[in-house]
Amino acid sequence: MQNEPLNTSSIQQFISQVKSADMGNAREVKLNLQQAKNLAYTLGIVMARLEGDLERYVKDNAGSNEPVEVRLDGGSGWK
Repeated sequence: MQNEPLNTSSIQQFISQVKSADMGNAREVKLNLQQAKNLAYTLGIVMARLEGDLERYVKDNAGSNEPVEVRLDGGSGWK
């Protein structure tokens, strides 16, 4: 299943607004309703995509039984 490219322009615009407000010592950042909706929808899509990628990664690597070796030396190699 191929994911279509994400349009993250609303996230980039929000970050730019926050950066400008911070540099100008502003006390608040205002978004109109359309900007807020675009940001919310974009963040939802990004989070859903990340969750799907994580689930796919866990599923693809669930059967791997790579041996793990742990050696305890009491911390003698620390400087």
